[in-house]
Amino acid sequence: MTGLRTIQLRRVVVTGMGIVSPLGIGVEHVWRRLIEGQSGITAIQSFDVSDLPAKVAGEVPAGLRAEGGLDLAEWIPVKDMKKMDRFIQLGMVAAMEAVEDSGWKPENEDDRCATGVMIGSGIGGLQSIYEASVQVHEGKVKRLSPFFIPSALINLASGHVSIRYGFKGPNHSAVTACATGVHAIGDASRLIALGDADVMIAGGAEAAVCELGIGGFCASRALSTAFNDEPTRASRPWDRDRDGFVMGEGAGVLVLEEYEHAKKRGAKIYAEIGGYGLSGDAHHITAPAEGHDGAYRAMKAALRNGGLDPSEIQYVNAHGTSTPLGDDLELDAVERFFGDNARGLAMSSTKSATGHLLGAAGAIEAVFSVLAVRDGVAPPTLNLEEPSRPSVIDRVAREAQSRPIKVALSNSFGFGGTNASIIFRAAA
Repeated sequence: MTGLRTIQLRRVVVTGMGIVSPLGIGVEHVWRRLIEGQSGITAIQSFDVSDLPAKVAGEVPAGLRAEGGLDLAEWIPVKDMKKMDRFIQLGMVAAMEAVEDSGWKPENEDDRCATGVMIGSGIGGLQSIYEASVQVHEGKVKRLSPFFIPSALINLASGHVSIRYGFKGPNHSAVTACATGVHAIGDASRLIALGDADVMIAGGAEAAVCELGIGGFCASRALSTAFNDEPTRASRPWDRDRDGFVMGEGAGVLVLEEYEHAKKRGAKIYAEIGGYGLSGDAHHITAPAEGHDGAYRAMKAALRNGGLDPSEIQYVNAHGTSTPLGDDLELDAVERFFGDNARGLAMSSTKSATGHLLGAAGAIEAVFSVLAVRDGVAPPTLNLEEPSRPSVIDRVAREAQSRPIKVALSNSFGFGGTNASIIFRAAA
């Protein structure tokens, strides 16, 4: 057959990272707290929870940037804040840190056109939608802000970052519930691998810790309610006493770059994208199938994409949300996929410290996975005191572990049966 050409995929590396999380802001600050076994989960302070059964969450702490807190005025002009829902604001802060960290400053039009943005969200501007709907209900429709619609749109996180920096490459967004962060990073890496961009700013942002968000998940009986008086104990993946997940808010953003492009400009390289896989359950709108076949196939696809064998993975950052059903099903899938290689494999859930950031979860967990490779440290699973079942996998209970980690895999799964796995490896 004539007229066909072979596409040579390009290598993709991570050259910048930014994070906003319940553990604070700033990659190094958050990583230190995580490794020390600290928790960012507290009693909800931002609204009245007296009539809600779940009263704890992972809220981004306020404060000065130098102290790991978030003061939005340090980052975004007040006039611009009015145009953004909180999820966009959090995504902007993480993106600004990541871009600054990368040192990437396009110097000409070609460079700007080769730099794109893909920041997603699972829910988007929930609080803005709630407030606008209340106005309409109260007969104040004519007083709606002209910025209401763009402030709530999920792709506007990418849009605002693009506008701020003049990045004119692919401007895209992923919306796949709790798998959003991994899908955004994985899909962005493929745009670079295929030559559609040289640099991509990619990740996820979420701000659903509000009355409507907490109330909605309470209605589905998904949130933890047994530890309202002990917030730091509420998120307990794989533990016998877990009773649901804890909502978190924040954002994680990576700067992805074509390998030769990064080398040419002398960029700091954290890690390389070592594989990316996706799958669908075709089973249920919220619950994974028995054995979590979708997770199994996503991991298999990621390793196949990266040309890796299960024996080469040393650490897995699990989806591990602290739900009675999901945790053990993921554990089943990981054990089945890794087989004999599961013995001694390190797998932890960092949601035990941050809560579940929905569409931003996979993005901040990508940051943690990259740092696990960089520092040779597996972050801990807090509150894992009495496992609901035994496993040959080391789930890094309560304390971080120093161990050789050259290749790490991170899982994210979302409502609708959407699954994603991404691999980070030390760049040769």
